[in-house]
Amino acid sequence: MKRQSLKLLLQSCADLVTLKQIHAQALTQGLLFIEQPLACKLVNRYAKLGNPRDAQKVFGYIQDPDRITYTSLINLYLSTQLPIKAFSVFSKLVNEGLRPDSHSVVGALSACGKKQDLLNGKLVHGMIFRFQLGANSIVGNALIDMYCRNGEIKIAQLVFKQMGIKDVSSWTSLLNGFVMCNGLESARRVFDEMPWRNDVAWTAMITGYVRGGMPIRGLEMFRQMKAEGENQPTVITAVAVLSGCADLGAHDHGQAVHGYISKVNLDKGATVSNALMDMYSKGGCVESAMKIFDRLVKKDVFSWTTMISAHSSHGKGNHALEVFYDMLESGVIPNAVTFLLVLSGCSHSGLLVEANKLFNGMIQCYGFEPKIEHYGCMVDLLCRAGLLEEAKELIDNMPMDPDAVIWRSLLSACMNQRNLGLAEIAGKKIIELEPHDDGVYVLLSNIYHVANRMKDARKMRKMMGDQKVMKKPACSYIELNGVVHQFHTENATHHASTKIYMLLEMINEHLRLDTDYSLLEMDLVYDGLL
Repeated sequence: MKRQSLKLLLQSCADLVTLKQIHAQALTQGLLFIEQPLACKLVNRYAKLGNPRDAQKVFGYIQDPDRITYTSLINLYLSTQLPIKAFSVFSKLVNEGLRPDSHSVVGALSACGKKQDLLNGKLVHGMIFRFQLGANSIVGNALIDMYCRNGEIKIAQLVFKQMGIKDVSSWTSLLNGFVMCNGLESARRVFDEMPWRNDVAWTAMITGYVRGGMPIRGLEMFRQMKAEGENQPTVITAVAVLSGCADLGAHDHGQAVHGYISKVNLDKGATVSNALMDMYSKGGCVESAMKIFDRLVKKDVFSWTTMISAHSSHGKGNHALEVFYDMLESGVIPNAVTFLLVLSGCSHSGLLVEANKLFNGMIQCYGFEPKIEHYGCMVDLLCRAGLLEEAKELIDNMPMDPDAVIWRSLLSACMNQRNLGLAEIAGKKIIELEPHDDGVYVLLSNIYHVANRMKDARKMRKMMGDQKVMKKPACSYIELNGVVHQFHTENATHHASTKIYMLLEMINEHLRLDTDYSLLEMDLVYDGLL
């Protein structure tokens, strides 16, 4: 086959099989060593089809790669989540004496952002000044993103201010930066100032609110996005909104979101289906989650794990085990989270034998090193079974230091079984690890009180005061007619708080009267009058 024919075939090549055939022909004819343009085009084509291994092989044949070929390889490594290799290729480009252009420095900045390499990011920034590449808005956006990913939000703001032309990506990069750095109020100000917004900006704010513990504000933004109607939600938006509904237990709102994303055809893939399953299961509708699961044609590890989680969180350990073994039969390999959730299901259902089998199988059959969370499940299971000494022995033999969660499981079990000796050990460990945890002081004080050790109970209360530990106000949500209401302890900011407290007073009064009546009735029986 002639060289020209190979080049023409290469230009129209759209699949990996054909590309490998062209590659084989070029190797057979020895063209890769003498036809550098052909080799460069092969690298570029492998890069576009997402095959880093073969691209690197062809790259090795090229004596003097051009800047485009270097940049193609950089972008390929970035797309396959190999930022260190991407930056290594950029370094080679510079060392070979080639002048970087805007495309190559954007790739280098992206690599520095992904691997959180601020030092090299600043070096690339210096090159941008040296080669006068800063006028390009793409470069400015990449600089903002790199500094944000490295936590340097103030430098990112400075870069943004100095940019001559700011496009929607510039604004969105800065917005994402504030969201990443947990500056949601600053992010909202940027969002409100944006001259125009795209779906990425809306999704960044919605996701930021949900992950930042403000799901109600996230849902409000989603409603605003729909009302304006200029941008359609993406899969990421849908997942964030469903996650917010799941956190709030907003079942009615979640159903409405489900209807909307079905209408705009966002519910077809596994990603959104997994989020829907999670939302329904956290809202108490395991059957609805199961229906979505059963309809899924292609179930990935996250689909199976989500369904296991649904059964585990509702105390259905046997059902969780059934799904787990069905998963193994389907050929899907479980991950560490899958094992954690099925162990949690066993813990809530008291399935000690099954949990031991799973824990050992995770190590011996799948080669997973148990993490502290897996040990926590086993400790919790032993505590629930009343095997406190065995739980303490497992804690002592863990390959890592136990955290406060594990000691808290032991403390709670000790309180139930009135085991003061182990309770003191667990309580003191928690105080060492989390000295401002109000719950442990109260629990230990109660245990001392029950054991009639009043001096120790008072000492614990005094220690709580000395440490200035305050009981954290409780928070609850309730959904009414599609609206989610939030309530905090000792907080009367809700618009209907006056009426709510009046109703609670009436209920308390009725309860008091009922109690007084029952006590009177008991007295009459005792006196022989009834």
